[in-house]
Amino acid sequence: MTVTAAKKRFRDSHRLCVAPMMDWTDRHFRYFMRQITRHTRLYTEMIPTGAILFGNRQRFLDFNPCEHPIAIQLGGSDARQLAECARIAEDWGYDEINLNVGCPSERVQGGRFGACLMATPDVVARAVEAMSRATNRPITVKHRIGIDDLDTYDHLKRFVEIVHRAGCQHFIVHARIAILKGLGPRENRTIPPLRYEDVYRLKSDFPFLTIVINGGIRSLEEAQRHLQIVDGVMIGRAAYENPYLFALADAVIFNDPDARPPTRREIIQSMIPYIDRCREDGIYPRHILRHMLGLFANQPGSRRWRRFLSEQGQRKAIDGQILLEAMALIPDHILDERPDFTTQSIDTIR
Repeated sequence: MTVTAAKKRFRDSHRLCVAPMMDWTDRHFRYFMRQITRHTRLYTEMIPTGAILFGNRQRFLDFNPCEHPIAIQLGGSDARQLAECARIAEDWGYDEINLNVGCPSERVQGGRFGACLMATPDVVARAVEAMSRATNRPITVKHRIGIDDLDTYDHLKRFVEIVHRAGCQHFIVHARIAILKGLGPRENRTIPPLRYEDVYRLKSDFPFLTIVINGGIRSLEEAQRHLQIVDGVMIGRAAYENPYLFALADAVIFNDPDARPPTRREIIQSMIPYIDRCREDGIYPRHILRHMLGLFANQPGSRRWRRFLSEQGQRKAIDGQILLEAMALIPDHILDERPDFTTQSIDTIR
């Protein structure tokens, strides 16, 4: 494969991604998502460099082979530590190393990484350069369109220019600024207004870069509209609240002619042996079941499903068979419905 072909393949693999989300996108959620979509790119939670360098690496880094393509998101600002973590991540088998320049939490700011790094693009550039030297895996950056008073398009453009010169070809852009003084992470996901036009303008000014848009996108129909302008779409909260909206992703976003969207019954049945294997390893089913609560979002029986798994899933003695009991609460036609490829069906899976 030529360099140009490899770059195109990497870019195309980002047409749809699930955003890295703290406490949500752990290995169990990612395994669950792989039962729904094979091609959507998955990301780990943000992992601080210290957790990898000084903590339990297996706990933070292990993943199931079915999770490919999978990216690790690192949190940090020390170029040498980030480079070492990038090397370790490559050895662990990750397909991409992503640097977090978007998290607005006070704890992350205290470590001088996350969104506050948008004020110091030279620091990000040094980190990208060091990481690129340490690994053959692509280095990508996920960032905001600005922070606090550094919220103009000119500042955003300068940030991308500097980081690109250090070797980054791929930017995932959350189309909101982060307000670091006065808002917490939850408020920063909703209060600053979305400015998709800034992301579109980046793609126009840097047509040779891969630009993925993130923020407020809740359906495949919306994703398709963005894909008319940018290279990829990243979906966050909607992926967790309604994971089944990805059932048609392989067919309609990645244009896989062999894609066969799974039914919800098939997804549940595939999770039963996974829960049992994890149970044998000492992992309680509740750590997995919590990620499945949204499988029937907006469908008859959804509330019963959520209540049953939330209440019964706390018991330590249960195994994968609990999912068979939970399925009995859902009408068969909902369990066995397989979405088709019409525009109407895409819009319906919300």
